[in-house]
Amino acid sequence: MSTTKQNPAKIIALFGGTFDPIHLGHILPVQATAKWLGAEQLHLIPAHIPPHKIATHASASQRAEMVSIVCQQYNYEIDTRELNRKSRSYTIDTLHEIKAEQPQTSLYFIMGMDSLLSFTQWYKWQDILNLCNLVVNIRPGYDHDALETKLEPELASRLVYNIEQLKRQQVGQILIHECKELDISSTTIRAKIKAGENCRQLLPEAIYNYIEQNKLYR
Repeated sequence: MSTTKQNPAKIIALFGGTFDPIHLGHILPVQATAKWLGAEQLHLIPAHIPPHKIATHASASQRAEMVSIVCQQYNYEIDTRELNRKSRSYTIDTLHEIKAEQPQTSLYFIMGMDSLLSFTQWYKWQDILNLCNLVVNIRPGYDHDALETKLEPELASRLVYNIEQLKRQQVGQILIHECKELDISSTTIRAKIKAGENCRQLLPEAIYNYIEQNKLYR
């Protein structure tokens, strides 16, 4: 499915992941962040072969179907370019492609605290910062000084806490967004399903039904 439109959005928020399965812990925080950014579009990007994982549990097509269901329900966009690759999925490749397709847009790549703390281990992480701004969701009241001491100096120097300051530069900044996190993980959901426990409250109803119909994670 193509996410390119005739009139490109000025601001596109991007959120990638394995989505195995996609759940409310993914959806609700990223929805709030995209709204806070004023993004015209939110793209969900399921990864085919994540560099930090050996394999997924559901197939690529099943994970894409689940993300597509969510995108239809919430009016997001699914970007399947990483699923179409035969090699490992790298964020830098995806950003290059999106920027080539829509050069006038500002890209905001949303991630969590764990991803930021390991960001210097990402493939060509410096180049990623030349193509987008990062938006990092942290829990409300998180100690900003403590965060800065945990980061490499080059990352700490890029931190901004004011969205208006971020919008003065199209790339290279790391915006911290205080956003309520939901204590939900795909690992926990898979374990609950395998154990026969109810996890309906952790998933959109349509995703719960899809998992049941396809007997996933048994």
